[in-house]
Amino acid sequence: MNRLFLVLGILLLFALEILRVYFIMPFPGSQRHNTIGLAWFISRNIVWMRLALLLLLFYPVYTLLSEGRSGQKIFLTLILVLYGVVFYFFNARFEADKMFYQPGVKIFAEAADNKIDTNKLVIGVVLNGEARAFPIDLIGYHHQVVDTIGQTPVMITYCTVCRTGRAFSPFINGKREHFRLVGMDHFNAMFEDNTTKSWWQQATGEAVAGPLKGQSLTELPSIQCRLGVWLRRYPHSLIMQPDPAYAAKYAKLADYDQGTLQSSLEKRDSGDWHFKSWVIGIRLGHQARTYNWNDLTKHFMLQDRLDTLPILLTLEKDTVSFHAWNRNLNGVELQFERPTDPGSRGFLMDTNTHSTWNEDGLCIDGSLKGSQLQPVQSYQEFLHSWEHFHPGSQRYHHL
Repeated sequence: MNRLFLVLGILLLFALEILRVYFIMPFPGSQRHNTIGLAWFISRNIVWMRLALLLLLFYPVYTLLSEGRSGQKIFLTLILVLYGVVFYFFNARFEADKMFYQPGVKIFAEAADNKIDTNKLVIGVVLNGEARAFPIDLIGYHHQVVDTIGQTPVMITYCTVCRTGRAFSPFINGKREHFRLVGMDHFNAMFEDNTTKSWWQQATGEAVAGPLKGQSLTELPSIQCRLGVWLRRYPHSLIMQPDPAYAAKYAKLADYDQGTLQSSLEKRDSGDWHFKSWVIGIRLGHQARTYNWNDLTKHFMLQDRLDTLPILLTLEKDTVSFHAWNRNLNGVELQFERPTDPGSRGFLMDTNTHSTWNEDGLCIDGSLKGSQLQPVQSYQEFLHSWEHFHPGSQRYHHL
C-alpha cells in the first residue's frame, strides 16, 4: 500500500507542476482544447494541493529511504531530484511572465528624434488629441505596455501568435488594475489581474476564468499601419522607442511584419482561408465578418455591409497599411471605385458625386471636399484566431 501511495503521489506531483503550465503555454496539443477552467483551478489551488501530496508521500518516502534496498534508495533519490528540476523549470522558466518581461524604461520620441524605421508596423492610438504609436516588434515581445495617452491610462496589447493588437482601459469596475501575462488560451495571450486573479483574453478583453468570468475590459480605438502612414496623419505623434535591455529580444521579431519568421506559431500561410492565413476582422454588436487579406491586396478596396453599416475597406500602396471606413456620409451611402486616370491625385473616387478621396478617408476634391469618413474598428489577425474568438463570423467573398 505504501508503494502504491508513493507511485500515485509522485505521479500527481509531476502532473500538477506540468499541467498547470502545459494547459496555458504553446506546447504540442495544449491549445486546441477547452482546458482553461481546469488550468485556473490548478493555478489557484496548487499550494495546498502540493502540501497535501507531500504529506501523503512523507511516510512512504521516509520508510523507503530508511529501510529500502540501495537500488530503491538511489532510484527514489533520482526521482526526487527530477521533481526538483521540473519544479524549477515549470515555476521559474516556463511561466509566461518569466519569459516575456515589461520594459524597464518607456522611451517616447517625436518624429525628429525617432529611431524606429518608418516602414515598421505600429499600433496607433489617439486619445484627447494626443497620438502615440507602438511598434509591433516591441510590444510583440512585451505583449502589453501600460501607458497614459491624453491623461488616460491605457494598456496596449499585442499577441504575435494571433497577429493582432488591442488597446484597453486598465480599469475594472472603476478601479485601476494591474495585469501580468499568464499564458495563452487557444494561442491567444492571456492576462491575470492582480486583485481577483481572473484571466482575460487579449483578443476579446473578456475574462474567461476566475471571479470576474464573463466581464469584459473596455476597448479603446486603435489602428494598425506603417509608422510612416501614422506620422502622415499624426505628425506630432510620440513613438515608443526600444528599451536597450531587450535589444536581442526585439531583433528576433525583426521580420515579423512580413510574416516570414520561421516560427510555426508566427509564420504566415499565404494561401486563402488557411489556419495561418491573414484576414481582417470587423465586429458590430453580435455580428462579425471575416475578410480575406489576399482579396484586399488584389483589389485595394472592398465594399460591404455589416448589418446596417456600409463598410469600405482600403489598402494603401505599401500593401500593409489598411483602413476600414463607414461609407455613410450625412445619411447618404457612398459607392467607391479606384480612379482610372493615372494622373489623379485621389486614392478613391465616389460614384455618387465623382469627388476624390485620399488614403486617410478625407475628400480632397469635388463637391464633398473637406468631408471625412469615420473609421470603423478593424483588426488584422490570423484566420484561426479571428474565427475561434468570433465563432459566428461570416466570410466575405469578393464577387
